[in-house]
This record gives sequence, C-alpha cells and structure tokens, in this order.
Amino acid sequence: LAAVAVANDYVRPTVITEPDAGIRIEGGRHPVVERTEDAFVPNDADLPRGSVAVITGPNMSGKSTYMRQVALTVVLAQTGSFVPAQAARLPVLSRVFTRVGASDDIAGGQSTFMREMSELTGILHDAGPDSLVLLDEVGRGTATTDGRAIARAAAEFVHDELGATTLFATHYHGLTDLAADRERVFNLHFSATREDGDVTFLHRVVRGASSSSYGVEVAELAGVPRPVVERSRELVAADEGSPTPNGSEPVPDDIDGDTPHDVPLREFLAEDDDEGGPGASSADDRTAPSADDRTAPSADDR
Repeated sequence: LAAVAVANDYVRPTVITEPDAGIRIEGGRHPVVERTEDAFVPNDADLPRGSVAVITGPNMSGKSTYMRQVALTVVLAQTGSFVPAQAARLPVLSRVFTRVGASDDIAGGQSTFMREMSELTGILHDAGPDSLVLLDEVGRGTATTDGRAIARAAAEFVHDELGATTLFATHYHGLTDLAADRERVFNLHFSATREDGDVTFLHRVVRGASSSSYGVEVAELAGVPRPVVERSRELVAADEGSPTPNGSEPVPDDIDGDTPHDVPLREFLAEDDDEGGPGASSADDRTAPSADDRTAPSADDR
C-alpha cells in the first residue's frame, strides 16, 4: 500500500469518528480508471451523513466512475490505505451497497430487470444510517412509467426510512424535484457542451440538475448508422414539441386517445372482469378442478 501511495500520489485520509460525519473528498480520482486514461479529471465529493445525491447528466460523462471512486476511496481508507485524492475526511461506515451495471441470469430464470430488483431488495432491507449506497439507473428495464415510479419510491424510502448516505444516478430527470421535497436530497450533474452539433463531455461534477442526457449524440459516437441517428433526432424534436402534462412522456401519435395504455395490470383485469372479457370469471369458474378434470390429456389432445 505504501508503494502504491507513493507511485500514484495518494494522500493520507483523516478519519472522523463523530456519528454524523459525512464524506468530504477534494480532488478525488478513480484508482483504476486514472491508470487507463491519458488524463483524468478529479472531482470533489461533499456528502453529508444521510444525504441522497441525485446525479444526472449524459451517458459517458462520468456518473458511474464518480460514484465508484467515492466508494473505493472509503474502502481503501478503511483497509488502512492512503487514497487517490488531494484531501479526504471520511467517516467509518459499516457497509457499501451497490446496484450498478446490467446482467441477467438466464440459467436461473432471472431477467436483467429481475436481477436489478433483487439487488435493490437487498439494499432496501439491509442498508442503514452507517451505510454507503450506490444506485445506478434503477428502473430502466421495464416500462418508463413503472421504472420511474420504482426509482422515485426507492429514493424516498432510502431517505425517509434508511438514512443511508446515497449516490443515485438516473436518467429520469423528474427525480430531481426530490430536492424540493426532501430535506437531505440534493442534485448533482455532469456538465457537457454542445457546439455545431458536437458534444464535449467535461467530466466535471457540479451542483444542480442536468438539462439533457445527449443519448442520440452518444449513439452517433458509438457508430450507429446515420439514418437511424437523424431519424432519432427528428423523433426527439417532435417529442420536445409535444405537450407533456406533469412532465410525463408524450403519447406516441399512433396510439388512439381512447385506447388505454400503461394501465396497471390490476385495473386491466378489473375492466375485463366488468366487461366479461379475458379476465372475467364466475364463482363456478373459480372452483377447483375435479379429479376427472385433472386427468392427463390423451395423445390426440397433446
């Protein structure tokens, strides 16, 4: 650890034992990423104990790197190591919880979203006031309405019930209004500039909420065919010009106004039940099958 600290310009952290001590890092860096890049932009972190930082900004702007470098700095300090920063004042934390990345478990019968929810479940059951929690893009694997609702409810629960110091990265920009509703919630974002259609990521974290995720620009950088990129820009422009009451996403033009969409399953089944549709069933229909009904199908039936 001493050799690494000298070679990579680490600093000795100050460990604060007061129960309400938060995380304060000046010029923090990611100990792995900084070794793979020609230049690395350091960032500060000032996280009061029990606060929730909602982090917005473009893809590839540095949100995930920032969250992980804060966690790694805490872990390194508690192993007795110097840390990659100009200065650091850190509390003693009990555990670090993370909900980051996207993966499935096909053999185990779990989709990416189910894995995400399982990880979130563990955090919401086990984290507490002495925990550091990283939540990266909660709710992205399902419908926008459901995903946004889960993300907001989880953030509120962490703040109201757990009191864990939390970094919450999201593309649901509506979550940024939590800062007005909750005392210990505040907004951070990673800045970017756009000039002549070109976006430059500054990798610098600043206070406040981001105004855009620049998803189409990132798609273009990745090499998505130009017709797809240009059509995406047309659709974004059309959506931005559509009325969006209460900050919700516009309804696509090809959906009839009388057709229910994004209706909760319980309501959908209740409506079908009232109309005698697919969800309808009489008391007789709901009785258990008789022994004759449970006999195996014949070869013809199969």
